[in-house]
Amino acid sequence: MDKDALTQAGLNLIQQALSIYDRELKLAVCNRPFAEMFDLPERLTRPGAGFEETVRHLIAAGEYGEVEDPEAFLQTRVEQARAFAPHYMERTRANGRVISVEGAPLPQGGWVTVYTDITAVKAQEELLRTRSELLSEEVIRRAEALAASNRQLAATNAALEEARRELTEMEARTRLTTEMMPAHIARVDAECRYTYSNRRLSQVMPGRPSEIAGLHVSEALGSAYAKVRPHLTRALEGQQSIFEFTDDGSSRRIRAVFTPDPAERGVYILSLDVTEETQARAALQHARRRELAAQLTSGLAHDFSNLLTIILGMQSKLARMELPPEAAQLAAGTLQAARRGGDLLDRIAGITSHRSWTPEAVVPELFLRDLRTLTGAALPEAVTLEIAPAPEGAFLLDPGLLQDAALNLVLNARDACGATGGRICVEMRTVKDTWLELTVRDSGPGFSTEALKHALDPFFTTKGGSGSGLGLAMVYDMVKLAGGTIKISNAEPGARVTLRLPLRRAPEMQARGLALLVEDDAELREQLRGMLTGLGHAVVEASSVAEARALAEGLSLDLVLSDLLLEGEARGSDLPGALPGLDVRLMTSLPPGDPRRTAAEAVAPVIAKPFTEGQLAAFLGGDSA
Repeated sequence: MDKDALTQAGLNLIQQALSIYDRELKLAVCNRPFAEMFDLPERLTRPGAGFEETVRHLIAAGEYGEVEDPEAFLQTRVEQARAFAPHYMERTRANGRVISVEGAPLPQGGWVTVYTDITAVKAQEELLRTRSELLSEEVIRRAEALAASNRQLAATNAALEEARRELTEMEARTRLTTEMMPAHIARVDAECRYTYSNRRLSQVMPGRPSEIAGLHVSEALGSAYAKVRPHLTRALEGQQSIFEFTDDGSSRRIRAVFTPDPAERGVYILSLDVTEETQARAALQHARRRELAAQLTSGLAHDFSNLLTIILGMQSKLARMELPPEAAQLAAGTLQAARRGGDLLDRIAGITSHRSWTPEAVVPELFLRDLRTLTGAALPEAVTLEIAPAPEGAFLLDPGLLQDAALNLVLNARDACGATGGRICVEMRTVKDTWLELTVRDSGPGFSTEALKHALDPFFTTKGGSGSGLGLAMVYDMVKLAGGTIKISNAEPGARVTLRLPLRRAPEMQARGLALLVEDDAELREQLRGMLTGLGHAVVEASSVAEARALAEGLSLDLVLSDLLLEGEARGSDLPGALPGLDVRLMTSLPPGDPRRTAAEAVAPVIAKPFTEGQLAAFLGGDSA
């Protein structure tokens, strides 16, 4: 038997009649004594029966005796029902029976009414009144009034208790809701002490306490209090304040809303951690500015390129003429200047061309090791490269753009050290679990006062004619694409450049199944094996389709990654049909549109060589390149 049937059976066993109507004056539930007491037809005892229709039936049945104006009587009862209030009353029915009517509103709307036949009780009271010679009429009357008052008070108390229970449940649900929100919600009084907090302050501003009820705002916020105090003062004066600030203690960007309490002097506080949103917004704004700059420079570059072409053509003709020595030198100098203009044009195209921050998992230790390898040949023996221990774990970075920026900074530091040599220090570190910093320091003379102001400006250079002035500008461009910042300063001694990038930890690599790598180039196979093991795969290798099929027969494979063109006559595109049920992925150096590549794409996903480990991870995680 279900719960509704059990509830109805229990209600039917109650001696009193009971009915519950909802806020729309529709019957929600009633018991059998209710139908029997008022002799109601079945249609008026089913859920959904209208209160007005039921009263109309009772009027017609004579329940209320002679009624002069039935419609007016009916409308009065309906209006009383719509404005329902707790009550207790006793009335004598048309059949002579006396009933008590006890009603109470429900918090959800509607009301519950209990009808009790008190005919026997009233008869006993009447008997007591006529037979008792010891009790006075006044005592009996007062006892009856007191009993009626007690019953009415009990009805009111029951309604209040139900309302209290509903309020308690509502408060608990509200508190649970606020504590589950990814924001800090609080209220402070006129003395700036917390009267309520959803205990999320430590989530929004790491390092702050969670239990702050009763604390002064300055105690909870610490050094950040100075930044919010003017806004808090305005809110206490009745003016809402919406603002953002950077919490120095946690390096988080916080958006706060201070709303005055309309009931009494105090302030409601809503605080959100918008660090990632701010970083993404900065990156988007920079990307839009780059797009506008590209549009502006593309037209200028086109015209400038045409002019250079004309100049170079004329210089070529002049070079073939018999010119005086002085004229020949001038012509050669003009030709050299024109070529430098072409190089500058290429650099401008590079800084304004389409670039995007494409993050993938990067391990700082491996990144810095590769940086040491790449810079080894470019650094003279007199310059020492020192690399500090890297933070552990993997982070989401664009390895290509970051490597270009790091190389640029190291080579600039090399030039700053000069012929006498010096020391270059490279360090990567995390800041408050919010930023990842890459710092390059050198032991050179440091930045001049003018360089500290203009080093990031395009075309500013301290290298004279040998510099383009676009190196640090391109580094600045890369950092802004990521949503980060760059800071240049002087150390003791030398210069220091710090790139601050948004810290995004890469998901932990989970161990994957066994992969079969099919590639006939041994050196390339070694590189690909490193990528697959870096992605969590155990790897077995083959160099032909026949060898791959033989290995697949005795192994439980999770993945097959094969080149399209292999040793022998069979191709990698034959493997999907030869190894049914296995996830076969293909790779190729063939250009798009080649018939062999097109045929392979029809049977399996294909990725174009060359590719990075991040691109391979995305390819293996999806259905296409």
